[in-house]
Amino acid sequence: MQKIKNDKINKDAKIAVLCGGMSSEAEVSMRSGKGCFEALKRLGYSNAEMVVVDKDIAKTLKEGNYEYAFNALHGKYGEDGCIQGMLEILGIPYAGCGVMASSICMNKEFTKRILSTCPDIPMAKSAFVRKGEDVMEKTKDLTYPLFTKPVCEGSSFGMTKVNRPEELKAAYELAVKYNNNVLVEEFIDGFFVTVGVLECEGEPFATEILEIRPKNEWYDYEAKYKSGMSDFIVPARLSEEVTKHVKEVAVKAFETAGCSGVARVDFMMKDDVPYLLEINTSPGMTATSDLPAQAAAMGISYDELVLCLSLIHISEPTRPY
Repeated sequence: MQKIKNDKINKDAKIAVLCGGMSSEAEVSMRSGKGCFEALKRLGYSNAEMVVVDKDIAKTLKEGNYEYAFNALHGKYGEDGCIQGMLEILGIPYAGCGVMASSICMNKEFTKRILSTCPDIPMAKSAFVRKGEDVMEKTKDLTYPLFTKPVCEGSSFGMTKVNRPEELKAAYELAVKYNNNVLVEEFIDGFFVTVGVLECEGEPFATEILEIRPKNEWYDYEAKYKSGMSDFIVPARLSEEVTKHVKEVAVKAFETAGCSGVARVDFMMKDDVPYLLEINTSPGMTATSDLPAQAAAMGISYDELVLCLSLIHISEPTRPY
């Protein structure tokens, strides 16, 4: 891996590290933001500031005269195209995916619909249930166990594994507390892997594949963010041929969804087949997050990763995605 350098932003630039926000993932975002802010300071960007996002964020950014934005937000408003659209209007360049790709990938339904146009991207059989619809009727063709997921949430909020039909309604009711639309998909009895995709000078490439073995029944919030609750194996224990294929599928999904800069693509592996779960356009950057571990396996330090995410891939406003 060639040494990462920055030639796009001078060290005196005023950079807003956006974090916190108004989603259920605000606490995780604060941790990501703090890590990235501290990295920027270590890298010599003395005017970087942590900016906690609230309903007055447009006013805060305008009055603060920020030159660039680093988006460390997760969840609603932060990775669904909202903050990206606001930055476009304010004329503040920002890193990562743009409005369209962010909004598509935040919505599990639209992600699946768009990626289903690519027959070489396997996905679990699923159904989408609107609030008020009969969940039993809509899912009658699915085979148990199932997973219920709010269509627009992250960090496993509102997710439930459903082993029997009599458990489905309660799981659905939990999910609709987060979103009006719910994804119900067949459980893939395999193991979880995740792949970072970074875009360097217009050419996306996959990181090392991270295999995750949670100590809970599945990769829930506790397993994701509590230290010691999951075993991380990188590179994943896959054959050379399967490794190559998983990386190719990850990059294909990244490109098909119109992503730019960075994304993390999650899969369930079964019989050497990578079943795509979702694309995350604002990956966590906490001490236990996946992307830093994937980068470290390639010889990229946390600070170098922050530099890569925020500076090399900085995007000017008014772009198509």
